[in-house]
Amino acid sequence: MGGGGSALKVCADHRGGINWLSLSPDGERLLTGSEDGTARLWSTADGQCCALFQGHESYVTFCQLESEAAFTCSADHTIRKWDVLTGQCLAIYRGHTSIVNRILVADNQLFSSSYDRTARCWSVDKGQMLQEFRGHHNCVLTLAYSTPRDLHGIPYKKEEDVAGGLLVTGSTDGTAKVWQVASGCCYQTLRGHTGAVLCLALDTPSHTAFTGSTDATIRAWDILSGAQLRVFQEHQGSVICLELVNRHVYSGSADRTVKCWLTDTGECMHTFKAHRHSVSALKYHAGTLFTGSGDACARAFNTQSGVLQRVFRGHAFIINCIQVHEQVLYTASHDGSLRLWDLRGLHKPGPRRTIPKRSCSKRFNNKVGCTAEEPRAGPDVSTAPVGTSLPPRQPPTRDDWEGKTRHLETR
Repeated sequence: MGGGGSALKVCADHRGGINWLSLSPDGERLLTGSEDGTARLWSTADGQCCALFQGHESYVTFCQLESEAAFTCSADHTIRKWDVLTGQCLAIYRGHTSIVNRILVADNQLFSSSYDRTARCWSVDKGQMLQEFRGHHNCVLTLAYSTPRDLHGIPYKKEEDVAGGLLVTGSTDGTAKVWQVASGCCYQTLRGHTGAVLCLALDTPSHTAFTGSTDATIRAWDILSGAQLRVFQEHQGSVICLELVNRHVYSGSADRTVKCWLTDTGECMHTFKAHRHSVSALKYHAGTLFTGSGDACARAFNTQSGVLQRVFRGHAFIINCIQVHEQVLYTASHDGSLRLWDLRGLHKPGPRRTIPKRSCSKRFNNKVGCTAEEPRAGPDVSTAPVGTSLPPRQPPTRDDWEGKTRHLETR
């Protein structure tokens, strides 16, 4: 096992926990969304903060960085679009009546999910709501989108059913739903889980959705027919995050492990251990699986052997999100810091593969954060928003995820 990594840089400008971290398509910038109600833009070249986006009236739950614009959603029930050069707010998307959990920008459309039990589709340019997807019985957590191009050439009952693509949503009501974007109608309801659906991965070529749940299982679904294809059931705790890479799916769980499964058969190929708390984040890069945990550490595993290669220590609280660009690992934590880690020397040359491994996690937001156990040391910066204009967030529970979904219930 490789030695512990030391941070190249610690960015502690935020005054509250960081809930999400997004990498720009060109890899030159990062966007962080925080409990302090702001988002910040960072340069991957030097780790410097180059823009501050402020205007939300409560904490930022999620963010997505595109080439020319940044998007954030918040507990203030709104979504905002920002100019990445000037920091100016370009649009405010209003309509949700509770916390907005996730957003997804694709095909000049913006999709959102909320505690108000709905998902919505917006025009990115005009800021107008185009569709409301209503039918879940509890909050909608996660989103995935399959474009009309992804669905080309498949025999449908009606071609107009998928003319605008298909949206897949996962909810704490235990179901996932497939929606016709053009009409707003529910196309399929995916039933089988006995707990909340916490994460979602979509394999667009095979039209297969993978859902992870508090019932400790992952399930594979045909989104066109609604059929359940297989059940992956070796975890002993809630499945919190998923990463889909070619014909493998990696799952992070409250049982403190990550498992690698063959998507076609459901066979478990590897179990990655060494975590001391729930696995909260996953990122595959160049033959290495990076994990973030409630134990405040990030880890690097060789995906072929399952060997733990390096442990990255320094955060005080749970790591909520991970990104990798070139030879740098970026970790964002509930302690309010963004840390940059040197990956040089981690990747050793191996046999040349005819089919390169590639993450298929581009067009979906695949997990909800989990909470960490009490750390041994370090100040608690996670629950005190900045400024009197921000209503205080309900403090996160310190309990494990297993069977605990109280903080995900509709408010």
